[in-house]
Amino acid sequence: MKSMKIANMRIAGWLAAGFVGLIMLAQPGSVLAQTATVHGHIQNAAGQAVTNGEVRLTTDKNPGAPGAKFEYTFPVDGNGDYKGADIKPGTYIVLFYQQGHSIDFLLGQSFASGENKTVDIDMTRPEYINKMSPADREALEEYKKKNAEVVAANAKIQNLNALLKTARVDTAAGNFDGAVKAMTDATTAKPDEPILWDTLGDAQLGLANAAGKTAHDNKTPDPSLGDKYHAAITSYQKALSLNAASPKPNPELIAAANNQLAQALGKLAMNTQPPDAAMLKDSATAYETAAKADPTKAGMYYYNEAATLFNVNDVDGAAIAADKAIAADPTRVDAYYLKGQSLIQKATVDPATNKITAPPDCIAAYQKYLELAPNGPHAEEIKGILQGIGATVTEQYKAPPTKKK
Repeated sequence: MKSMKIANMRIAGWLAAGFVGLIMLAQPGSVLAQTATVHGHIQNAAGQAVTNGEVRLTTDKNPGAPGAKFEYTFPVDGNGDYKGADIKPGTYIVLFYQQGHSIDFLLGQSFASGENKTVDIDMTRPEYINKMSPADREALEEYKKKNAEVVAANAKIQNLNALLKTARVDTAAGNFDGAVKAMTDATTAKPDEPILWDTLGDAQLGLANAAGKTAHDNKTPDPSLGDKYHAAITSYQKALSLNAASPKPNPELIAAANNQLAQALGKLAMNTQPPDAAMLKDSATAYETAAKADPTKAGMYYYNEAATLFNVNDVDGAAIAADKAIAADPTRVDAYYLKGQSLIQKATVDPATNKITAPPDCIAAYQKYLELAPNGPHAEEIKGILQGIGATVTEQYKAPPTKKK
């Protein structure tokens, strides 16, 4: 009987435990415990995002001890952010680790059931800074000072790039006044940058050309035209001077600025009567310099030289420059036209027969133009000239050999 009582007691206890459990499950308003989540951002004492490391959570009272245990570890991403889930509700110490070393920590961070908690580790806070050694604080201040200078310099560069872009767009659109204003501001802010002066020169040259066209169309002289071309020339010369003084001069800028300088000099020379011979010589020299600096575009630069000389009636110089353009680029059709136009002026007329005789190179240049561009803008004009002098399109043109240096 004694053993039976014991068995009955055991059964009763088991039933009682089960019954109590059922009552607890049936109580209204009760909820199951939920885990928490965490997210945050890490920044160092200089206020910059820390892009590597990990955040650890522990309930260990001495997390710096060798045997400390960490219940949760979450990685920091490339933006300085981290996040974690499935955190058991409770109070933790939150630590930031890098390369196995504790860098910073926050005490008493409680996580409630179902909570999505933000825990940022901000090392700019006074508590962290005050714990730094005097030497570290001094180094931090020096770094912040230098970083502020770098930030300011970058902001300045961004502003200059914005002005540069604006000026180029305005110049292409014919808004030369706006482009000149933008690049004047840019060169004032950074007067030692060649590209800014080069772009200012482009805007000033565009402004001068537009004024020259208006004066020509209205048949009214513009007394300020010379000053406008002088302004462009000064800017190009400044760009070239700064570029030449730099440790690594930019050959593309040398070529582009000299080409534009040559055009400005040529236009200014033509603004005087008679055309300023010295200025035309300087223009030709600038074209030659551009061609040597960037041989890939030599055909264009030599053609521009030929056009400048032709426009001031230097037909001999124009023909020579056109030959250089052809030698550099045998497919440049406009150079053949310009050579023909230069040489046709040397044609002779027999007084007895009224027969016109043009230099052979003139006819050949015209014929080569028609061969390369039979429907080109000057094709009909050339055909009329050839018919007028009794020439036929039969000869083959050979580009002149490149002169050995």
